Amino acid sequence: MSKTEHTESKWKDYTLYLAWLVAVIATLSSLYFSEIKGYIPCELCWFQRIFMYPLSLLLGIAAYFGDRSIIKYALPFPIIGGLVSIFHYMEQKVPGFASVKPCAEGVPCNTEYINWAGFITIPFLALTAFTLITTLLWMGRKRL
Repeated sequence: MSKTEHTESKWKDYTLYLAWLVAVIATLSSLYFSEIKGYIPCELCWFQRIFMYPLSLLLGIAAYFGDRSIIKYALPFPIIGGLVSIFHYMEQKVPGFASVKPCAEGVPCNTEYINWAGFITIPFLALTAFTLITTLLWMGRKRL
């Protein structure tokens, strides 16, 4: 085994743990924003949570047992969650896009509780987490 193959193999050993770590950080961050900062989640925020929260549990159990077979079952969660995040981010940043699917009740989905550096919003942070998780799971999958 060459040094490159050995390094790639070692990196692959940690992808499940890293994906779990990203999911836990994203889950705790969303709870921080809603429970400590008092930001009320909109409808699309709830959908993003639906796709993120199970990953914290599933990937944690899989990482503990070293079960890479979970990847094929877990991979749809961050992909779909990422698509919801993209849609949500577009509602916030693209003028007129919010009228495509307006939130009927509660907080409007185009509300920006945070806007760091002019582009980093909560859906952007969720999209970043979903993208990292997708990439790590894809890198760590078993070769058939």
